[in-house]
Amino acid sequence: MGGNKADVLQGTLDLMVLKTLESLGPLHGYGIARRIEQVSGETIQLNQGTIYPALLRLEQKGWIKSEWGMSETNRRARFYSLSRTGRKQMERATENWERVAATMARFLEPASSETN
Repeated sequence: MGGNKADVLQGTLDLMVLKTLESLGPLHGYGIARRIEQVSGETIQLNQGTIYPALLRLEQKGWIKSEWGMSETNRRARFYSLSRTGRKQMERATENWERVAATMARFLEPASSETN
């Protein structure tokens, strides 16, 4: 990521990965990255140095699990899926982001036309 593309805020990538796995089921890292890029309207670009450390971190936290399988191109790939703990974390993080977004929306609203 860089230049004209949006930077991913701390913690948002985790939620994007969890939501992607919730909606699409098991995917390999490349598929997760491409889906996040697609849903973002290509405003987020993820490279291997971004997505794979995030997947490792999520797996170490127990929020996702992985197993080896075959990709669409008949290559061996690690497929990631959402764990029960990950589903609970995703729900908590979603609620938190909804609160943050609502708060930011209040700050971004045009100032009311009050007279002093």
